Amino acid sequence: MKTLKVNIVTPDGPVYESEVEMVSTKAQSGELGILPGHIPMVAPLQIGAVRLKNGNDTELVAVSGGFVEVRPEQVTILAQSAERSEAIDVERATQAKNRAESRLNASKEEIDFRRAQLALRRAMNRINVHDRNF
Repeated sequence: MKTLKVNIVTPDGPVYESEVEMVSTKAQSGELGILPGHIPMVAPLQIGAVRLKNGNDTELVAVSGGFVEVRPEQVTILAQSAERSEAIDVERATQAKNRAESRLNASKEEIDFRRAQLALRRAMNRINVHDRNF
């Protein structure tokens, strides 16, 4: 079966580099399934999971926004942050989730509501990717 070269890069450096059969991710415009030979495109990403499929194996990477660049034989994801499922510290993610929920439940004048919502979404994404609940 044909494969795509996939690179997931953050400002801190590369997170993932391999050959896969299919990439699935959430762009701002909706879910994308990318196979070898896909038309070239660039799209902004949502907070979500990147699924990297090779045969019966699927690897997950949690990304917190960024961009995906697709070329016929290569996919590059430039993410604000990214973590492979096995590298996620669930305890830290749970603490971040609890902090974000506390902020959202506080007085509206004391918090940046949008920032707290995004922090909650990022924490929930990390927990879901680790637990494979996507």
